[in-house]
Amino acid sequence: MELSALLTRFQLQRPAPAHRLASPGLKPAAVLLPIVPRAMGLQLLLTRRSRHLRHHAGQISFPGGRQDPHDRDLIETALRETDEELGIPARQIQVLGTLNPLNTVSHFEVLPVLGLLNPDYPLTLSPDEVEQAFEVPLQHLLNPTHHIALTFPRQQHLHTVYGIPWQQHFIWGATASMIRQLAQHIAP
Repeated sequence: MELSALLTRFQLQRPAPAHRLASPGLKPAAVLLPIVPRAMGLQLLLTRRSRHLRHHAGQISFPGGRQDPHDRDLIETALRETDEELGIPARQIQVLGTLNPLNTVSHFEVLPVLGLLNPDYPLTLSPDEVEQAFEVPLQHLLNPTHHIALTFPRQQHLHTVYGIPWQQHFIWGATASMIRQLAQHIAP
């Protein structure tokens, strides 16, 4: 997918508002889906969370986290967290819009924020939060034939989560759900 096609398709859809309050019982959070334009095509920047974290250790994720009281809105939350986790300042990111919020099993309502990242972005990982950052071709991630449905019992109900393999990585859970939402959002 070319950048112009992504921009056209994404901007023709109505994004969720960034000033939302989380649903009752859920904590507001936001993540950045950083798109990087490269000569070989658009890439999506992902992270592997540090293995010593208490929650979601070692999982593939987007930069982001819980909204702080001083954040103006959830877009600011996503940009602040990206700077804290990856050392990428907000001036390196052009916010394109948002997807619909995703409710997680960890009781967060997460707003996915789509941003275009300067391809010469600086990268300084916060070792307390991030073990690795890597780019994956957006075309691979958006291809539904790479989305694997996994169904399992949890609390006497069947739940389906999706996974997307990429090289030695397996992207699953909320991260894969947001990628699937992006794929559906910009599908022709």
